[in-house]
Amino acid sequence: MNSHLSRRDVLKQSAWLLAAAGAGVRSSFADEGSAVVADTAYGRIRGTEIRGIRVFKGVPYGASTAGRNRFMPPVAPEKWAGVRDALAYGASAPQTEPGARRASSAIAVAAAGLPPEGEDCLVLNVWTPAVKDNRKRPVMVWCHGGGFATGSGSSPVTDGANLARRGDVVVVSLNHRLNVLGFSNLASVASADFAASGDVGMLDIVRALEWVRDNIAEFGGDPNTVMVFGQSGGGRKVATLLAMPSAKGLFHRAVIESGATLQLVEPEAGARVARELLATLGIATGEGQALQAVPLDRLMGAYFAVVRKMNVDQMTQGFSPAMDGRIVPQHPFHPVASAVSAGVPLMLGSTRTELTSSGAADDFSMSDAAMRARVRTLLGTHADRAVDVYGRANPEASPSDLYFLIASDHRYSGPVMKIAERRAALGAGPVYLYYFRWETPVDGGRLKSPHTIEIPFAFDNVDAAARLTGGGAEAKALADRVSDAWIAFARTGNPNTPKLPQWPAFTAADRPTMVIDTRSRVERDPIREQRLVMWDALGYRS
Repeated sequence: MNSHLSRRDVLKQSAWLLAAAGAGVRSSFADEGSAVVADTAYGRIRGTEIRGIRVFKGVPYGASTAGRNRFMPPVAPEKWAGVRDALAYGASAPQTEPGARRASSAIAVAAAGLPPEGEDCLVLNVWTPAVKDNRKRPVMVWCHGGGFATGSGSSPVTDGANLARRGDVVVVSLNHRLNVLGFSNLASVASADFAASGDVGMLDIVRALEWVRDNIAEFGGDPNTVMVFGQSGGGRKVATLLAMPSAKGLFHRAVIESGATLQLVEPEAGARVARELLATLGIATGEGQALQAVPLDRLMGAYFAVVRKMNVDQMTQGFSPAMDGRIVPQHPFHPVASAVSAGVPLMLGSTRTELTSSGAADDFSMSDAAMRARVRTLLGTHADRAVDVYGRANPEASPSDLYFLIASDHRYSGPVMKIAERRAALGAGPVYLYYFRWETPVDGGRLKSPHTIEIPFAFDNVDAAARLTGGGAEAKALADRVSDAWIAFARTGNPNTPKLPQWPAFTAADRPTMVIDTRSRVERDPIREQRLVMWDALGYRS
């Protein structure tokens, strides 16, 4: 059965996280600070120093992707003379439907006070304790969420200043091409020139990692100690990087947060939606160059029309990375884990009630009959057994609680736990599994442990995300422990710190899992019976 998010859910969750960040939250760039200059391979840039952290925004790592560069692999930016300001975030990737009201559009990143969208979006941001000091700090490279369709690396919730200050690390976030511009599989419907078009959004991230390799020493970072991490769509990007030969050696640790990507788009599925895109635009098969001249608004309008007409699940059917046999030789974790970067230590996990973040009001007051009907739609003949198993394991749960637990495990925890098993089976780099159980007090506590909840804890930004975390003393204490674990993993490939119980590497025999809560603990296979019934429903072999 399909365990991936629908586009509707991705958009709702993206919007919810942005709203939770709070419009008007001030990032480190909003404050006054002194200027600081750094050198890159393409020219000098001017950032700012805020409370001991040097911050550089909107730094180009690639040229504009407009015109002849549209649908093409990224190329280096042109060099510039003088000193270029790196004081403002660069453009977010195009993702808004033309004519949509930004105030009500779930994918309007500008609604959270973020930059406008544009095809000149290959930019990154750097937070570092120092420049030009010849130190070798761990580098933490963030891949933003929003599926492969939406989002930005410029959210206040993922401002890297606190993390850089706390851990003496360098933090990098980035933007890259999304949706139709980043993942249109035109190889068989346009021309040979478009052979990479189904994966250029991922090649953008590889290009950003190459920028890190070539430039990060100037910013006090170690190019040989790079961690890629991301949540939801960002976690899916990390999973995909693990299967890409072009990314091998560019990162040395990986973190997948609620990114349940075992499989990518098959070539024919991607070609099918690409053919419909051409038809919608009135462009004949084989005339790929005409796509590069289509005005951006018209192209984006056609993309949204195709998604609606074909009811495209963008995780498996198109407009997300393709398993093309070359750029991505095999699926990341299907039927086994990719061995491309097998030696890279991996940390991954999920939250207990992921889908409360996208629940409608009625979802929180279901009757038993309504819950069972929803679960039957989700799990088919496995539904009744799943309800029984989950009910016994959670005797205090309401029908709505049971639905969210089942649906969350179906889309996230079940696949994530299978990823851990398949990756550990390679017998190479260690795997560390977590299960985030801490419950937010906001919204009367009904959200429990929603999708995105771990992001502000990992970034030590619970105050900036107070509308998501509550921002209280308990949340701050947990952030102290969680962010230190993420920093330790970036530094050593092992998340153990004195602030958490001993965290063993995952094995299929014992399944040790760090249960992250007010009082965190390690449990062996913490939701075993639920996992087994869910794996049956998902068609996994135990």
